[in-house]
Amino acid sequence: MQQIEQLFQFMTEHNLEEFEYSRGDLHIRLRKPSPGLVLAGQRAVAAPEIIVANPGSAAPAIEEVSASAPAAASEARLTEDLHLVKSPIVGTFYGSPSPGAGPFVKVGAFVETGQTLCIVEAMKLMNEIEADETGEIVRIFAENGQPVEYGQPLFGIRPSRKK
Repeated sequence: MQQIEQLFQFMTEHNLEEFEYSRGDLHIRLRKPSPGLVLAGQRAVAAPEIIVANPGSAAPAIEEVSASAPAAASEARLTEDLHLVKSPIVGTFYGSPSPGAGPFVKVGAFVETGQTLCIVEAMKLMNEIEADETGEIVRIFAENGQPVEYGQPLFGIRPSRKK
């Protein structure tokens, strides 16, 4: 546990959002929570998600370690001016049209209203999620192939100013 805390401290010092390590049957992924998920009125506290998975176990063990991080608070303020595109359904997030294809959008890309951003698969149906705001993609909250919940932020768009 002390080594995991040292890894988290290293992540904080170097401003890393995610750290992944694999060796043999051991797989560790440390990920800081998305600041867009902080509810109004709550203090921003970084609680990394720690996933340790062994092939012999049926489900990965998940533990949470809480530590205060001023960087998370400042990042939460930066996302306040972003337009969040949220998942309209529960399903699996896919950032590209097919496994070998490039992503629909990347961070830094300019998108128009109605442009496809991703696919959320639900019950074998592929649902295209479109931008409902014109602007620049600043943040992608979901990971390819990962489950998403209803209302979960998928993208952060900095709206372009209307002229």
